[in-house]
Amino acid sequence: MTLAEVPIGGECTVVKLTGDGAVKRRIMDMGITRGTRVTVIKVAPLGDPLELAVRGYELSLRKADAATIEVSQ
Repeated sequence: MTLAEVPIGGECTVVKLTGDGAVKRRIMDMGITRGTRVTVIKVAPLGDPLELAVRGYELSLRKADAATIEVSQ
């Protein structure tokens, strides 16, 4: 399952980052690393971007980038 598939209000744990190069590095710099708990707060009206709660703060992430993050419930 990927982060893009988690429903609103759903919590999950990051298992693996599958992005490449700069995208993967940017996601890691935002605090999304293996073992991190992530909560999907809301999704924009057209489905992109996602608003997430990570490590005590909120951030927005494009759905394409969220699809590169494997998670488990």
